[in-house]
Amino acid sequence: MEALLGQRIRLRPLLASDADALVEAAADGELWNLPFTVVPSAATVQHYIRVALEGQAAGTVMPFVTEIRETNQVIGSTRFWKIDRQNRKLEIGSTWLAASWQGTYVNTEAKFLMLCYAFEVLACVRVQFTTDEINEKSRRAILRLGAKQEGIVRHERIMPDGRKRNSVRFSIIDDEWPDVRRNLEEKLLNTKESISSIPRLGS
Repeated sequence: MEALLGQRIRLRPLLASDADALVEAAADGELWNLPFTVVPSAATVQHYIRVALEGQAAGTVMPFVTEIRETNQVIGSTRFWKIDRQNRKLEIGSTWLAASWQGTYVNTEAKFLMLCYAFEVLACVRVQFTTDEINEKSRRAILRLGAKQEGIVRHERIMPDGRKRNSVRFSIIDDEWPDVRRNLEEKLLNTKESISSIPRLGS
């Protein structure tokens, strides 16, 4: 597993040694207090990393940290998970960004890198996204990517506070990818930055 390189960000494989950097990024906004997602705190980061790396070892998860290339600053995390190679599908999820980087180019560039890799390297026929029904900001962001809402999965998971979460499921399929790709390229070009035609693998 290698890094996905964009023009301004790097998605590199999560390491056990990233604990302190993840907590520092999550402290920008105290994201561990959010009710609709799981973000590591000093008390939970070791478990967070262990679960991610166990999934990686099992072949069902590819966890990344999100870095600013110019400074190597860790500003968040994301992952491929529910990887089903036989049916050529996966989910992009467990995504969070430090508060000061939310609403910037970072999420769009990260999703562009991940979707390019999923459809053009892994040859996926389906990429799905799932978010909490109450997380309106995330739902809008997923729709802006060009994903289609499929429905609401009731009591899809139990959150750390015991709440039974209803989740909204979205997807992009291979037939839709060319149009989604063009849309994301236009969004990135509008930030006055050039982009690669496909993410490069490397460090």
